[in-house]
Amino acid sequence: MQLWFTERHTSTVEFSIKVDRQLYTAQSEFQRIDVFDSKEFGRFLTLDGYMMLTEKDEFIYHEMITHVPMAVNPNVKDVLVIGAGDGGVIRELCNYSNIKSIDLVEIDELVVEVCKKYLPQTACCLDDERVHIHYEDGVRFVRSCENKYDLIIVDSTDPFGPGEGLFTKEFYGSCYNALNDDGILVNQHESPFYHDDAVAMQRAHKRIFESFPICKVYQAHIPTYPSGHWLFGFASKKYHPVNDVNFSKWNMLGIKTKYYNTRLHAGAFALPNYVEEMLRDVEG
Repeated sequence: MQLWFTERHTSTVEFSIKVDRQLYTAQSEFQRIDVFDSKEFGRFLTLDGYMMLTEKDEFIYHEMITHVPMAVNPNVKDVLVIGAGDGGVIRELCNYSNIKSIDLVEIDELVVEVCKKYLPQTACCLDDERVHIHYEDGVRFVRSCENKYDLIIVDSTDPFGPGEGLFTKEFYGSCYNALNDDGILVNQHESPFYHDDAVAMQRAHKRIFESFPICKVYQAHIPTYPSGHWLFGFASKKYHPVNDVNFSKWNMLGIKTKYYNTRLHAGAFALPNYVEEMLRDVEG
């Protein structure tokens, strides 16, 4: 008998991967956690039946959500990461010796433990001495911070379930207050392709746009995410993500990447017309 993992993208579209075996399944206090092994994508993690990452393409997401803001401000020292219990964002941040402290806020401790055991490719740097893990709600955590961080990365699940609060206007306002005067916020911004995803993307963009003076969107191709066309949000108090980048300085760091490069950085902010129109509709 063949075993397949299937994720419903819309009421009429499904995405399936043939599974060799199921390595882990459990119901935590917050969500169902599953780890599968497959021939095409290697091991992959799902939460409540939704794809979080695969070993084959996770580098795209994690490099783009991390290296874009780090190239804009290479002087980042204090970072807050919300979500990201798989450790992929932490792995990329640990490439930067100038970073002094990383607060990782993950609501579900079991996600971290499962990824350490079954997904060491992404969780390999969670024990770095600069990383401080807080098992609590990200909305509550950031609410108590003020003028503390140079960079906040919101590596959230989709805007429902445990991740729902990370898409509210209150949360983005708290992030603004938690950042210092030249702070940057980056978040996963959903997909613009399918209708329901596009509505969620527009809602998030409108709330961030109302909270930050600089608010831009960039894109990447991630094969196992709905439609494969994925967006990220870049918001800042000071820095423009293309005009204020010193690409030569980032290249001199010698960080090895598989997807991100400085030529792609600039191009990622050149969006298709239909996406630009969606953004303009909510920017007013």
